[in-house]
Amino acid sequence: MTIGRIINAFAGFMVLASLALGHYHHENWLWLTAFAGANLFQSAFTGFCLPAIILRKLGAKPGTAF
Repeated sequence: MTIGRIINAFAGFMVLASLALGHYHHENWLWLTAFAGANLFQSAFTGFCLPAIILRKLGAKPGTAF
């Protein structure tokens, strides 16, 4: 699995988990959704993604996106 696919899977999981927590626990969990979306948005323009840097140092296979 490449770094790009890991990042996409992690971001999708965070969005779904925060939506579930916001629905069943407390609506303040929706801020996590906003943070994940903002991070994806800024990385599209700047190319900076901290999880991608960490995954690269851990030895994950780079893909075309990162």
